[in-house]
Amino acid sequence: MLSTASHQPFAQIAVEGELTIYRANELKQTFLAALEHADALAIDLSGVTEIDSAGVQLLMMASASAREAGCELRLSGHSPAVREVFELLDLAGYFNDPLLAPPSLG
Repeated sequence: MLSTASHQPFAQIAVEGELTIYRANELKQTFLAALEHADALAIDLSGVTEIDSAGVQLLMMASASAREAGCELRLSGHSPAVREVFELLDLAGYFNDPLLAPPSLG
């Protein structure tokens, strides 16, 4: 399931269920459409039950597309499945994600 609420200049998408190759085309179109109509996009990942490399690539594509469009992309509500993959692939820095960034040594 996927829910979208779009109010310019801000759009929010909540992804539920799989963020995998089986939903890649659907989610790609949803992410790109949201970026066309908003200055900022928030993607809620709290309902993601499974994520694979295609799901990671979709989030990376959304991030790159947001940068190209001059939009802000925020990821929130990282489910355990998302946290596991992001930590395994060390993606906190790529997404500039403070929830996953290692603590500074001060």
